[in-house]
Amino acid sequence: MTTPQSWEARAEAATLYGFTDLPTIHARGTVVLTHGEGPYVVDVHGRRYLDANSGLWNMVAGFDHPGLTAAAQEAYARFPGYHAFFGRMSDQTVMLSEKLVEVSPFDRGRVFYTNSGSEANDTMVKMLWFLAGAEGKPQRRKILTRKNAYHGVTAVSASMTGKPYNEVFGLPLPGFLHLTCPHYWREGKPGESEAEFVARLAAELEEVIAREGADTIAGFFAEPVMGAGGVIPAPEGYFQAVQKVLKAHGIPLVSDEVICGFGRTGAVWGCESYDFVPDAIISSKCLTAGFFPMGAVILGPELADRVQAASEAIEEFPHGFTASGHPVGCAIALKAIDVILNEGLIDRVRELTPMFEAGMARIGEKANIGEVRGRGLMGALEAVADKASKTPFDGSLSVSERIANACTDEGLICRPLGQSIVLCPPFIVTEGQMAEMFEKLEGALDKVFAEVA
Repeated sequence: MTTPQSWEARAEAATLYGFTDLPTIHARGTVVLTHGEGPYVVDVHGRRYLDANSGLWNMVAGFDHPGLTAAAQEAYARFPGYHAFFGRMSDQTVMLSEKLVEVSPFDRGRVFYTNSGSEANDTMVKMLWFLAGAEGKPQRRKILTRKNAYHGVTAVSASMTGKPYNEVFGLPLPGFLHLTCPHYWREGKPGESEAEFVARLAAELEEVIAREGADTIAGFFAEPVMGAGGVIPAPEGYFQAVQKVLKAHGIPLVSDEVICGFGRTGAVWGCESYDFVPDAIISSKCLTAGFFPMGAVILGPELADRVQAASEAIEEFPHGFTASGHPVGCAIALKAIDVILNEGLIDRVRELTPMFEAGMARIGEKANIGEVRGRGLMGALEAVADKASKTPFDGSLSVSERIANACTDEGLICRPLGQSIVLCPPFIVTEGQMAEMFEKLEGALDKVFAEVA
C-alpha cells in the first residue's frame, strides 16, 4: 500500500501507464527510480535493483557509462538541436549515416532517421507504399509479418505487431497479414521435425502470396529473434527458406533489428547470426545504448536506389520528424557504436553467453519450466503447469507477473511476457552479477511455483 503524497501515490495520481499490470500497481505501487549505477537502478527509498531487462533491452552499457555521458554533454554544448529537413543536417548526422552503412551487411546504402523503432518501422512501410505508387503498382500495399511479432505501437507498426491486445484499438488496419509464429516448441505439430516445421512455414508463405497475389504485397518484416513475443529464436534454416520464397516473388525482406541489432545476439546484427542479408534493416534501442531516443531505417543498395529515384521524380521524399537526425542523438550513437564494437562490449556478450546459457539450462530443469530458449544475451523461461504436455498455467493465476514481482522484492528486475520470464542483461554485467541474477530468479521461481503448482 502507498501513503498519500508518497512518490508511489503521486506517480499513480498523475501518470497514465503503458504496458503495465494495473492490479500490481494498485497493490504494490510504482517503483520510482532516481538514478542508475552500472547495471543497477536505485529507487527513491535507496533500494538497488539489478536490471536484468537492460531498461527496455537498450541500456547495454549500463546506466552511468562515463564515455556516453561525456559524449552527450559535449554534443549539447556544441549543437543542442537541429533537424534534417530542407537540405540541412548536422555533421554528426552525416558521420552516423556513413558509420551505419559501414557496419551494415550492405556494401552501400542510405539511412533515414526517426525517434524510435516504431517510427522506423512505420517509415519503412511508407517507403514501400511510396515505391509502389511511384513504380506504377499502387495495389502493392499489403504487409506480411508473423503472429506474436512485435514491431511497435504507432497505428501502422501496431498493425504489424501480431498481438491480440491491439484489438482494443480496432487494429490491425486492413492489409496487414500475420503468418504462423515460428516457435517450433509451441507451434510444431506432433511428430513434426524442426526441418519439416520450417518447410511448412515456407509453404504457408507461398500459399498466402498465391492467395493474396504477389503484386499486392509490399514487404515482409521479421525480427531475427522475436523479442517482445517472448524471445523466440528463428528455427534452423527458417530465414533461408523464407527469403527464397520472397525473392522468387520480388518481395523485400526487412529485418527488424530494434532489439537484436548491435550485439544482443553476439553479432553486430541478428541477421548475421542467422546468415541472411535482408533488403533493409530497422535499428533503434542499442543504436544509442539507450542514452537518446533514436531509430533508423538502413536501406540496402537496391531499395536505396529505388527510393532515391522515386524521390527525384517528385523532387522530394515527403516524410520526416522534427528531431530526425538530431545532432546530439547522432553524436551519442557514434559513441555507442564505438563502445559496443571497439571497447569490448560485443566481445563481452560472446564471453558471457556460455555462462548465461548454462544458468538458463540449470533453471530449465525445474518441473514447471517447459522451455528454455534464447540467443546470445537474451533468453526466456516458459512456465508451464505440466511439462510433458506443455500445458500453460491458468491465466487467472498471473504466474509470470507474480514471478516478476517476487524478483522485484529480491532486488532483481526481469520481464514477464505471456507465461514467460525474459532476461536480457546489460552487456557490462560481471560473472558475479550474473550469478546474483540467477540466484534471485531461482528463489522467486521456487516461491511462486510452491504457491501455484
